[in-house]
Amino acid sequence: DLRNNIPLSKKHNAELPAVNLPTDALARIMRFLPARELGALSLTCVGFNYSLGACRVSHLASRLMRRQDSVGLWGDKGGNGDVCLVGGLELCGGRKEAQEILERSLVSGGDTGRLVSKKMKASNKKKDGSAGHADADEYPGYARFVEEATIGYSAMQCSRNAVFPTHLQGRFASCSPEHTLLRIGGGGNTTSGPGGSGTATWGVGKRGQLGHGNRDDESQPRLLLGKIGWGIRIVQVAAGGGLVRVAHSLLLTSTGRVLSFGTAQYGQLGHGYDAGKQLSDCLRPRYIEALKHEKCICVAAGELHSGAVTVDGDVYTWGEGFCGQLGLGDRRPHLLPEQVTLGGLEDECVSNMSCGCRHTLVVTEEGEVYSWGLGRFGVLGRSYTDFTYNNDIGMVVPEGEAGQVQGLAVRPPPMPAAQIDAAVEAANADGVNDLINSLDALNLTLDDPSDQCYPVAIDSLKGFRAVGVCAGHRHSMVLDENGGLYTFGSGASGALGHGDLLGQEFPVKVLEFEKNNIRIHQMSAGVDISMAVSTTGHVYAWGKATDGRIGLGLGRNEITIPRLVDMGEEKFKAVDVECGYVHSIIIGLDGSVYQCGGVGTDGKDDGQQYLDTEEGTRPGYPANLSGYNIWHRIAEPNEKVIKQKWTKYGKYELKGRSKMMNEGVRSIG
Repeated sequence: DLRNNIPLSKKHNAELPAVNLPTDALARIMRFLPARELGALSLTCVGFNYSLGACRVSHLASRLMRRQDSVGLWGDKGGNGDVCLVGGLELCGGRKEAQEILERSLVSGGDTGRLVSKKMKASNKKKDGSAGHADADEYPGYARFVEEATIGYSAMQCSRNAVFPTHLQGRFASCSPEHTLLRIGGGGNTTSGPGGSGTATWGVGKRGQLGHGNRDDESQPRLLLGKIGWGIRIVQVAAGGGLVRVAHSLLLTSTGRVLSFGTAQYGQLGHGYDAGKQLSDCLRPRYIEALKHEKCICVAAGELHSGAVTVDGDVYTWGEGFCGQLGLGDRRPHLLPEQVTLGGLEDECVSNMSCGCRHTLVVTEEGEVYSWGLGRFGVLGRSYTDFTYNNDIGMVVPEGEAGQVQGLAVRPPPMPAAQIDAAVEAANADGVNDLINSLDALNLTLDDPSDQCYPVAIDSLKGFRAVGVCAGHRHSMVLDENGGLYTFGSGASGALGHGDLLGQEFPVKVLEFEKNNIRIHQMSAGVDISMAVSTTGHVYAWGKATDGRIGLGLGRNEITIPRLVDMGEEKFKAVDVECGYVHSIIIGLDGSVYQCGGVGTDGKDDGQQYLDTEEGTRPGYPANLSGYNIWHRIAEPNEKVIKQKWTKYGKYELKGRSKMMNEGVRSIG
């Protein structure tokens, strides 16, 4: 028996060659281990635990430094930078800074309720408690967070080789105009269990998009229950909705399953009809059964539609399709997920996708970008043919702008009564074929040959390899492998970042970044606002700046070129941003969460004044959400179970069936 031949004595562990390696040699080996394997090693080999604690600063630095750095991770001049696993990032300048980042990650966010192992507590008492000397029990959870933020690696359970796309929307947070989703919590009581596997939601809840089983608003982040984060690990979130007062949410689990909740009016939840052929809203997360045989690695939520990418690179879409945003070759709503195969996309391996208001963008593993949906404002980044039935299709735009379309202006205008009567009479007289002909004569068919209804590659982007896309309300963004950012669509409020308010029908590079030698690592497009994170961890914002929604203060209106966001902390490094309409979210390298602006709840005005933030928060600038850290493991909250009290009426219910039967038998006797 192999188990009987495994020596478990401390003497044997002390004699292991790996344990006896010098610290610098062990550090060089450990940096090649992903966080998941690093945690497994610290759990299964007791003799390694303290050694790993001394090597984790080197492990962290290998994820944050540039590949071409000439100074080694240990401060020597030996050129150890060539073993760095991340090329291009400059989030760390050396071992000393990496140690400061590691120590700050333990306390950032304030009192988060972080779980600390007994071994870690004992280690902190015996030693000085610095990050370079304590045991490694806590580190694997933080390392997982860093790997997801920097290189996109996330160990998924749906496949041995299934990992996240490198650049992804909703990796840690996602914003709609009305609500926010945030990966936070989870981990339970397992020693190396990852934090950030749960989900907290807040904002307007009238459509059930918060997933708490009710329609109440939440002004502060509130954790989802039902074992989410403690049994069901969430690896991506997507908040959908727009300015038409509908909203929904998607969650992606580590097993590749997709959960959805919120408004079901247009089929965007993917559950199809329920009993009575109704599209009922879901107030709690529910699995999409139509995707149970698919392993997904990416989800996206638009205003009225949703999408997912599988581990095989296939794309599925569902929801409202009247503007062709589903890419299925028609303008019908599809209540269940269907694979997008038109336009040659069936032969491509898609890595990630993004859904906007009425359009969709995907990027393939080869770096090609495909777009489809309503081409108004130039959001597709290419030329397109008109719809066969081209009524005044529009989208809701922010208040106070010229040409605003009131309500959900994506349906045809009502038919005059005379035309309806004529169509019905034709059907009664000559059959269904004449009815179809009558509808065709009225241009009411939903089959449309327009290339807005199926994927088409953006030819102007074929000169370079794209790695990320983001579809906003009426503008789009594309990121190339060299950190160059391209924008196109509506230029309202300066959202494109080209120094003017003009729209662009084709992708144009943001020259402000190129001129200042700034490379972009992550970006986000909202409703006429844009934000980006550079490879050095700095945050830039442009577009509509009213009410501090992008963290540039209260006194600015339209920002036409990217401006550096003052985070109020000199050493702060960001790894992710997400934009909504009146608010945005910034995620720090230490796991901290910042919010700019805010969604008004319970009838209150928009703004961040109702948030529980740290003292000294400056109005109009990013506010640190106190008590929250992405990677911290916390205890599972107890869900209150309300016991139903039975109301009893009459003698039968009061006495019970057995007493009633006994009385009956005695009376007969």
